[in-house]
Amino acid sequence: MTLLMIGTTELLLVAGLALLLFGGKKLPEMMKGMGQGVKSFKEGLNSPTEEPQKEEINTDENQPEQTAETQETTHEQ
Repeated sequence: MTLLMIGTTELLLVAGLALLLFGGKKLPEMMKGMGQGVKSFKEGLNSPTEEPQKEEINTDENQPEQTAETQETTHEQ
């Protein structure tokens, strides 16, 4: 007995429940949306990826950079 084998009876039961829950008008819209989602997912997998951009470190332009000489004077005070 395999757990992943779905027969015709099970498929009809699931389709019938979906029809009862969502109605005849909403079900085709949902399937269309799901199909578009799968399509865009596959396109995303097949498209070449861009290299991730490195985050730039934002430096505050108002503060002067500390050199070794200025660091020594600040530690002495």
